[in-house]
Amino acid sequence: MTTSSAAQKPRLGFWQIWNMSFGFLGIQFGWALQMANMGAIYEYLGAKPETIPMLFLAAPLTGLIVQPIVGYLSDRTWHPTLGRRRPFFLIGAILSTICLILMPQSSTLWMAAGILWILDTSINVSMEPFRAFITDNLHDDQRTRGFAMQSLFIGLGSVVASALPWMMGHWFGVSSKVLPGEILPAVRYSFYIGAVAFMGAVLYTILTSKEYPPADMEEFKRSKEAKKGFFTGVGEIFKAIGDMPKRMRRLALVQFFTWPGLFLMWFYYAPAVARNVFGAANTTDPLYGKGVEFAGLTLSFYNVVTFIFAFFIPVIANKVGRKYTHMLCLLCGAAGLISVGFIHDKYFLYGSMTGVGIAWASILSMPYAMLGGCLPENKIGIYMGIFNFFIVLPEILASLFFGKIMEHVLHNDRLLAVELGGGLMILAAILTLLIKDHE
Repeated sequence: MTTSSAAQKPRLGFWQIWNMSFGFLGIQFGWALQMANMGAIYEYLGAKPETIPMLFLAAPLTGLIVQPIVGYLSDRTWHPTLGRRRPFFLIGAILSTICLILMPQSSTLWMAAGILWILDTSINVSMEPFRAFITDNLHDDQRTRGFAMQSLFIGLGSVVASALPWMMGHWFGVSSKVLPGEILPAVRYSFYIGAVAFMGAVLYTILTSKEYPPADMEEFKRSKEAKKGFFTGVGEIFKAIGDMPKRMRRLALVQFFTWPGLFLMWFYYAPAVARNVFGAANTTDPLYGKGVEFAGLTLSFYNVVTFIFAFFIPVIANKVGRKYTHMLCLLCGAAGLISVGFIHDKYFLYGSMTGVGIAWASILSMPYAMLGGCLPENKIGIYMGIFNFFIVLPEILASLFFGKIMEHVLHNDRLLAVELGGGLMILAAILTLLIKDHE
């Protein structure tokens, strides 16, 4: 078997779980910087609103391909010093750091899209094993706390990363003026800071955490040798898809309708705030830069809410159960997204983002906590990778087809796109009721 049995796992204390999860602080710098800024970067480089979903296609495609492969490989890896998951943390962190440095130097759309593709691949290499890392090392009754701790660091990382352009402008005097085809200077400096944070946080987890070797190392080696080869690995992935536990199938359906709401927000929220709330006429209007900065600040705020709410999720889940906790949080997120369309005073956006922050804290923890207990221990990595299919598949569909909906149905109204995401999140909340706790 590829992980130690539950009987061999000691119960971990607060600081041990903290150390295991700290790397997600850096990983979230990578995600949050692109979530908050790539839509604006694409517009700076000349993209039209209907083309932006296609330009975001890199993230879901790389996730679809990379995550199950990395999960499969990490299940079958044991390094005498770095263990099973940590070699992937390190490789992904090095590549992501390089991409974060290169991204703000993009001078054309194809260059920015290409670097984003490599960046997303690299972040996925680091991120996917982190989910399995928690499940590997914690008992089932500690996993809610473990994934909530990841949510805490995701929230904290997002707070800082999303606010960095605003901080550059307001605290350090970086200009918000930009020439046509040029990326906002505050955004450039933010990506450089993110590169340092990504590498530092992941290294902290690698150096302060340990992993448990296979209970039977000889059997692990024999099994690994017997299943060598590319086609064997592909066959294992497809077999695992066919053998998904029932609870995982139901959770996958919830994920499939949850994540489009977030994608539509990330696609269009910052440009929508700049144009619809601040009244910017185009990307060279100084109001556009100020609107993008303020949008980043409100995105940072929802992550403050996530950071704070992550402390309460284990308590709420113990009281009402994991699935009801998740359902209520999704409804809060839906209310937040839908309310954006009714706001004219920029400060009311903080209220909308409060709901999104509550939902985000749950999205990052509850599905994985509910999933962990139904997975076979020797295939945790591969199943965590497969589970993310149902995050990336809706994003692929949105990237391929939502541009036409945006152009012909919504008439390029960015706020309507954000509200539509809220409607999809309501559907996901209803589907949560199908999950059976002991399935």
